[in-house]
Amino acid sequence: MVAVEHVRWRTRPTLDRPVLVAAFEGWNDAGDAASGTVRYLIDRYDAELVAEIDAEEFFDFTTARPQAEIDDDGVRHIVWPTTEVYAATLPGDARDVLLMIGTEPQLKWRTFCAQVTGLAEQLGVRLVVILGALVAEVPHSRPVPVVGTAADPAMQAELGLQPSTYQGPTGVVGVLSAACRDAGVPSASLWAAVPTYVPTAPSPKAVLALLEHTAEVLGAWVPTTDLEIAAAAYERQVTELVQEDDETSDYVAQLEQRHDAGDDADEGAARSLVEEVERFLRDRPD
Repeated sequence: MVAVEHVRWRTRPTLDRPVLVAAFEGWNDAGDAASGTVRYLIDRYDAELVAEIDAEEFFDFTTARPQAEIDDDGVRHIVWPTTEVYAATLPGDARDVLLMIGTEPQLKWRTFCAQVTGLAEQLGVRLVVILGALVAEVPHSRPVPVVGTAADPAMQAELGLQPSTYQGPTGVVGVLSAACRDAGVPSASLWAAVPTYVPTAPSPKAVLALLEHTAEVLGAWVPTTDLEIAAAAYERQVTELVQEDDETSDYVAQLEQRHDAGDDADEGAARSLVEEVERFLRDRPD
């Protein structure tokens, strides 16, 4: 069993074959969609913090600087970037889950991923689901496309996913997926697409889409009324901004026409989104 010397346990939970759902802020988190999905599950189910991966080995603190904060007693504390692991129980078939949230590490990715797979082995994880989000040529006014990939053919069939044929630069989502495969831990990844013209604004609509697909993979039912309200408000606000600029408005209209014309070609649409993922990863600067 892999040593997890960089994992700091708060408590050792007793779990029944949990699923680990992971997301990382940064390169693979357009619109905060991936991290927002995991944070939503943490908040919704009062998840308990059970472990942290120490940041000391994995971050350049001149780039990812720690934060000085003052608590209610007036005492100043230093808050370091970290990766947190929470445990929760979801309704339905999902049962126990582990929820991992952090910032994409900057150093020693192989060592970092070994900590994740080692933790998964120690806690008897039966599946790792890694979430990501990318900017793509999709309209904000249509359903958010989500594409899923898995390396194992049996899992592809079970979850209705497809193998990844991507070759090129990758982020920690791709590296962790490969590390899970090498460690013999089943894994899948889900990606949501965020419009290119609002790449940095938090997208509750993308969070909602990722959450629904994640719940489907887990076999869980997750109430989403508040997210649906936030998603509708997001769509309305972006529409208002788009209408203020004729060039952007024309561009969005073209995206809507292309989307509507492809409604009856699901396979082609999925392939197109996979190509968008590949283009996004290849074109991102270091």
